[in-house]
Amino acid sequence: MTEWLGNLADHWWWVGAGALLGILEILLPGIFLIWVAVAAWITALLVAFVPLSLALQLVVFVLLAFVTVYVGRQYYARNPVESADPNLNARAARLIGQVVTVESAIENGKGRVRVGDGVWNASGPDAPSGARVRIVAADGTLLRVEPA
Repeated sequence: MTEWLGNLADHWWWVGAGALLGILEILLPGIFLIWVAVAAWITALLVAFVPLSLALQLVVFVLLAFVTVYVGRQYYARNPVESADPNLNARAARLIGQVVTVESAIENGKGRVRVGDGVWNASGPDAPSGARVRIVAADGTLLRVEPA
């Protein structure tokens, strides 16, 4: 009985580790540490009912961490989180629809346009310098334009 009670006390270390990892996930979001926290909590449950040496507890925790991270990644791959701004990190895609000025004449389908304080490569129908064109697509750093 005493051995089981001693083992019960051990599981609180895993509960605390899981709580700490959960707090770190809140402070440093990345949808990663929460899965390791889940592994710590599962280890706590296991240690509460099955007497394990510290070495075996660590092995179980590491294995569970790999499994929970893998399962979490699979879950998010199948259920991606919708973004309020899907083009947040796609600067060129955010430019689609804007009307800009041709900086270097578009000749033979190639030229340059001024976007804000920068100049981008552009492709589209021929247009003289100073003409206004609308961005209709983006391919990397190349903007496809048409007359505005």
